[in-house]
Amino acid sequence: MPKRTAIIDIGSNSARLVIFERSSRFGFHLICEQKSKVRIGEGAYSKEGYLQPIGIERAYLALDSFVQTIKKYHVKKVISVATSALRDAPNGEEFVRWIRQELNLSIKIIDGKEEAKLGAIAATNLLPIHNDAITVDIGGGSCDMALICNGVISETYSLNVGTVRIKELFFDKDNGTNSIANAREYIANELQKLPPNFRAKLAVGIGGTARTLSKGVMKRHNYPFNKLHAFHYRIDGELPYFNDIIYANISDLQNLYIKKGRYDTIKEGTLIFVEILKTIQAQEVITSGVGVREGVFLKDLLQAPNYKFPATLNPSLKSILDRFDDLTSKESQASHRIAVVSSLYTIFHKEFAIDIKYQKELYTALRLSNIGKTLRIYDAKKHAFYISMQELNFGFTHKEMILISVLLRMDGNSLLYKPLCTTYKALLPKKEELKYLSFMYTLSLLLHDNSNSANIEFVYANNMLTIYSNQSLYHAKENIILLERPYPFDIVFEDKKSMPKYNF
Repeated sequence: MPKRTAIIDIGSNSARLVIFERSSRFGFHLICEQKSKVRIGEGAYSKEGYLQPIGIERAYLALDSFVQTIKKYHVKKVISVATSALRDAPNGEEFVRWIRQELNLSIKIIDGKEEAKLGAIAATNLLPIHNDAITVDIGGGSCDMALICNGVISETYSLNVGTVRIKELFFDKDNGTNSIANAREYIANELQKLPPNFRAKLAVGIGGTARTLSKGVMKRHNYPFNKLHAFHYRIDGELPYFNDIIYANISDLQNLYIKKGRYDTIKEGTLIFVEILKTIQAQEVITSGVGVREGVFLKDLLQAPNYKFPATLNPSLKSILDRFDDLTSKESQASHRIAVVSSLYTIFHKEFAIDIKYQKELYTALRLSNIGKTLRIYDAKKHAFYISMQELNFGFTHKEMILISVLLRMDGNSLLYKPLCTTYKALLPKKEELKYLSFMYTLSLLLHDNSNSANIEFVYANNMLTIYSNQSLYHAKENIILLERPYPFDIVFEDKKSMPKYNF
């Protein structure tokens, strides 16, 4: 597979270019993203689906610009797909042939079920979905949905409801209450076509409408973490807010936390989203920052028939280690750090009832503990925190991302870095739990960094933690003795003394 792959996604509302660079067999990261609001389907739905000159011109100019960007990045593989507007258009194939002739760019028009499958491939691989779910990808011309059961895509469906379609059919001529009622009736009729097994408590919100609404929900609640991907909320508490958007005047949308660039279709998109959530009986939404483009890339990267990463591999973690941990034998080094903390965690779980549910975050932080040193050994913990906050995206919940990043930032003898603990208090474990996690993380690093993969064992008895080692822990002792305790116990060492005899 080429090192760099470009994906072009031509939707009814927007055209997007993304370029991914691979760092290893399963490691990859985004190096370029461009978006153009081409509205290629503008005017088409009231003209029997035919693409109109205004949309054709914008699409051509955007694609021409994308081609130049692809050349600048020396991309060897380009995959272009087009969705609802082109597949609905009687002159869609003619447009594709024209683009191939003029720009030497091949475009594949995909049907709604394939579009839904691509979004679901991205969601199942890159979101922390552990139960049954339904992906909801509202585009300009259609809404494409996939039913996910036990992590497997079991069925897909495409409905002829999209923001541009609904806008042109119902809102462009009449923006009053009647248009909302008529649009709702149309959407309800389309939703009757949805198979009755399309029911799930969790909806995966894909696309611009879902992301815009999630941004609004985050702002309403002063959510402390500015990351949309994997943001999670309950629906019942947000329905009044969504209804306010549906019935709002355009001038009121700013007060509802909607950006100006979304004014033209957010009312229609929200109406569609609400009706779908009711129909599938969803109770919660998880927001996806990925969709068709990532699905196209992953379908090309992964193997059929399931298009899944190996069960033990996390693509974000793999990518970060590929790029930011250049130490030799990095996996064996990480294994030693994890082995040290594992036995300590067992003791603290037994003696202090520390919940073992944080193992994933603690182990991940230890695997990433060297990434800041790649940039600069001084302030390495700060660098590690920022890398983790920005790059640790896929397969983790927000709470997991924050805890891992905060552990990476721990420095010195104190167990809590108060500015971060205050900022992200709502997403972090309770203070006492965090102190134990921080102590285990820091102690394991001190023991690892100041020994050559020593055999470390712990015994806790009579309010005393004894650390046994087959190597000298001379340097580690100085820092460990000063380290704050989560509970007032003593620490003693039983290590190999490496001082030779001398006679002078």
